[in-house]
Amino acid sequence: MAAKKESKLTELINRIQEFVNYCWSGVWKETRDTSGIRTIKVLNLSVRSFLDRDLQSRSMSLTYSTVLAIVPAFALLFAIGRGFGFQNLLEDQLYQSFPAQRKGLEFALKFVDSYLKEASQGLFVGIGIVFLLWTLISLLSYIESSFNHIWDVKHDRSFYQKVTDYTSICLMVPVLMICSSGVSIFMSAIVQDNIHFAFLSPLVNIALETSPVVLAWLAFSLSFFLIPNTKVKFKYAAISGAICAIVFQILQMLFVNGQIYVSKYNAIYGSFAFLPLLLIWLQLSWLILLFGCVLTYSLQNVLNFNFIGDIKKMSENYERKVTIILTAAIVSRFRKGKTPLTRSQLSFYYDIPIQVVTNLCEQLQKAGFINYVMLPDDRTGVAPATETGNLTVGELLRRLDHVGDSNFIPRFSLIYRDILDKIDSWLDDCYDSLDTRKIADIDLPEDIDKEKIVNATPKPFIHSDDSDVKPVSSDD
Repeated sequence: MAAKKESKLTELINRIQEFVNYCWSGVWKETRDTSGIRTIKVLNLSVRSFLDRDLQSRSMSLTYSTVLAIVPAFALLFAIGRGFGFQNLLEDQLYQSFPAQRKGLEFALKFVDSYLKEASQGLFVGIGIVFLLWTLISLLSYIESSFNHIWDVKHDRSFYQKVTDYTSICLMVPVLMICSSGVSIFMSAIVQDNIHFAFLSPLVNIALETSPVVLAWLAFSLSFFLIPNTKVKFKYAAISGAICAIVFQILQMLFVNGQIYVSKYNAIYGSFAFLPLLLIWLQLSWLILLFGCVLTYSLQNVLNFNFIGDIKKMSENYERKVTIILTAAIVSRFRKGKTPLTRSQLSFYYDIPIQVVTNLCEQLQKAGFINYVMLPDDRTGVAPATETGNLTVGELLRRLDHVGDSNFIPRFSLIYRDILDKIDSWLDDCYDSLDTRKIADIDLPEDIDKEKIVNATPKPFIHSDDSDVKPVSSDD
């Protein structure tokens, strides 16, 4: 009997291990496209991306930046609020939005009052405004950088764009908070207190109770949609925003209901007991935001990840082979008069991971082989930047080998001059032997079904992830 139970337990453990292995690696070999398989792939890719990008460290950095910017941010918020005469309204809105951090908000608002008094007179006016804008722009810039890192976007917005966009955000947030509070007050005072609208009271109560979740959903969704310097589909941002809003509200409830444990911290930290709780809450909140961005990225790109393996460990030999294939694909489409493909489409059509396509296109652009061109549907395609008929494999590898910095080691060229000349001669011989092989002569296999998909409109899963490197428009 005992042996039978042990065999069943062993069988159960083996099945669990098989399922875990399937979810972690086997699912990428699946050719079926069911909702269950896609869900496993999205979760798998989200976990992989979260771990690979070291988002825990980024959430810590954002927590530090938030603590640095919190007083200037509130100062700007209440300066605008005072101009409209809604300072008390803004305070109530903050307490309602962040009930778990009431003590922290009260502590910060004391500094805000002092900040505004000092900033309204003397030399501190100009310095205070500069410091205020610098801390806010730095925080928002780091948020954008984190989002771009998740999306594999190589370039942030220009400094001018950052200043204009971030300043607009800083000015719009307090106005939206005031409008939100005004709508809540209007619904409570006018609709609920008026007997003619008594039948609407249940709906108004539901709306008021769900408004924090709805506002959090809008805030998260717009963040995932607008902040990355690339095109994001709003439906994926909205799905991630809904999940993050629910998780954020759960976090709020846990911190509010866990206030009874603050007394234990009082014995250790005294009047600063709220500070460690505030830092924990901030870091968890940033983790939720970053994971939501990862989830949006996974939802939009899951069909481009039909592989398993660590790209960072790719050998130089294998990278050269992929580079030649990718260049041949770009050249072949150009010579056949076909519409240039975006990097996502190149990834899908030629079965090359999107990160590899992105990295190799960066190298090819720096070497002067490709340009990014605007397509009629406001996406960015990849096209040759040089004459393609006589482009050889030797010339391709020769110019790629010179991309990047060199001769930066002091005295290296002087000490090893003779050896370096020999190495250059050996490499030139290798390149010369490959100059007889033209890129245009490489005949790539075609997939008719995939060709139909990439040329179909609208494209249900392919996004234009090429906004980070385009000479035509930086907000494509």
